[in-house]
Amino acid sequence: MTINKELQEYVEQHIIPRYDGFDKAHQRDHVQMVIHQSLELAEKLGADADMAYAIAAYHDTGLCEGREHHHEVSARIIRADQTLRQWFTEEQINIMADAAEDHRASSGHEPRTIYGRIVAEADRFIEADTIIRRTIQYGIDHYPELDREGHYRRMLSHLREKYGRNGYLHLWFEDSPNAQRLRQLQDIIDDEATLCQLFNQYFPKQI
Repeated sequence: MTINKELQEYVEQHIIPRYDGFDKAHQRDHVQMVIHQSLELAEKLGADADMAYAIAAYHDTGLCEGREHHHEVSARIIRADQTLRQWFTEEQINIMADAAEDHRASSGHEPRTIYGRIVAEADRFIEADTIIRRTIQYGIDHYPELDREGHYRRMLSHLREKYGRNGYLHLWFEDSPNAQRLRQLQDIIDDEATLCQLFNQYFPKQI
C-alpha cells in the first residue's frame, strides 16, 4: 500500500525514534512489525492506509509515561500532535486516537472501529519464541529483584493469564494467521516441560 511520503518522513524522523527509549520488548522492531501487519490488514479490509500507518506508529508512544495507562496516553499524543492535521481531518484524528486507546489486549472492551481492530490484531504477532523472549525481556527490565526461578514463575503466570486457553487475549479476525499460531502457543503453555526448556534456552541471552 502507498503511504503519503511526507507523513512517512515525519513518522520516521519524529515518532519511530521514541521507541528507542522503551524496554526491549517495545523498541523499533516491535513498532515496525505492527506497522507492517497493520498495512497488510488495511489492504485486505479496504481501510485507509495512511490512517492505519499512523495508528500503528503511535500506538505505544504512551509508554513514555509508563505501561499501565500507555494506551490512553498514546491517544492523547495523537490528539495533541498538530502536525498530523496536515494529513488528517479532526474526525480521522479522533478515530485514530480511539484506535490507539483500544489496542491494548487487557482493555476489556471491543475496539470501537475497524482501525482499532486492525492495530489490536497487528500488535499481537503471535509467534511462540518471540512472545516467550519478549516476556523474559520485560521481566528482566521491570523486575530486576527476581531470581531465575522468580522470572520463570512470572513468565508462566503472564503467559497463562494472557495467552492461555482461558486468557484475556482476544483476536478480532478469526481467519488471521495469528489464530493458528495462538493455538500452537497454547499447546506449549500447556506443556510445562517444553516451556521450561524454552525458558532455559532464552533466559541467559536476555541478561
